[in-house]
Amino acid sequence: MKFDITSTNPVVKAVLEGTAPRPAQVAASRGALPLPQADMLEILVNFYNADDPELKENAAASLQAQQTETLGDTLETETVAPAVLAYFVQRSDLPIKLHETILRNGRTPTSAIEAFAGQSTNGSLLEFISFNQQLLIQNPGIIDALISNPASTPEAERRASELKREFFEKERGAQQIANEMRARGNEAAAEFLEQAEFAGDLDASGMSIDDALFLAQHIEVPDRETDDSWLSLEYIEEIYEESQEQREAAIGKIIGEFQLESDDELPGERISMINRIMKMGVKDRVKLGMKGDREARNILIRDPNRLVSSAVVNNPRITEQEIEMIGDAIGE
Repeated sequence: MKFDITSTNPVVKAVLEGTAPRPAQVAASRGALPLPQADMLEILVNFYNADDPELKENAAASLQAQQTETLGDTLETETVAPAVLAYFVQRSDLPIKLHETILRNGRTPTSAIEAFAGQSTNGSLLEFISFNQQLLIQNPGIIDALISNPASTPEAERRASELKREFFEKERGAQQIANEMRARGNEAAAEFLEQAEFAGDLDASGMSIDDALFLAQHIEVPDRETDDSWLSLEYIEEIYEESQEQREAAIGKIIGEFQLESDDELPGERISMINRIMKMGVKDRVKLGMKGDREARNILIRDPNRLVSSAVVNNPRITEQEIEMIGDAIGE
């Protein structure tokens, strides 16, 4: 097996490359050679990762026997082998301070940090990683690992999500998603995203790329099938004059109506969809009402804004059964 040797010590090279006698290799695998700790650790980790059963077993025992009190000074140096840092970062039995030393060292392989960020159950260490903004920006895989790890603390997840939104999601804006939707043959979704008010500035609207994708998947009516001739000037104020308090009250009303209709607790997926839809302003909800699928219509018909509920009634895909249900919902 070919080793990636970092040390300039000729003994390390001879032992790892096999030019040293077998007894010397065995002695090294037991940590018995008089070498600086950084050099000895490089040998042990390389043997541990190799295929030689005897050397691997000896190295595993020798690494496990290392005193953590003496490791800190070695693991923070700029000459320690990256393989050594990658080995120790995955050791869950190390003290937190030692893990912080490894995670702080610029020689620690980012692939090892990403694996650690996705698997560690130590919330404080996950937060420690999330504070290294430069590391995360340069290695977005670590961001995804932090977000997907169930052990991430709210702070670690928040910081990772903010960086993802700021440095990566902005680049993949609503127009790019619209292009992707059109390429897949979903013209209606592409049109919706291109015309939506929130798409102009996702951050300002409070929407995320995930929100935009989710809503686009509930669009089924292309522009050519819609007819907005029913709109009149009397509705103009209702398009633009909606306060945050009114929107929050609308969310409560919609959720309340669904709960009254069912003895079971409202599914989290339904609540999530309601919240995503209600992040949009009235104008975008009108478009969704006219172009959305049955699930979207079932939510928006309950919108207290009469313009939105009227848009649902004018959706060309609405069925007679839905109209009957709508009549019951609005008390007709």
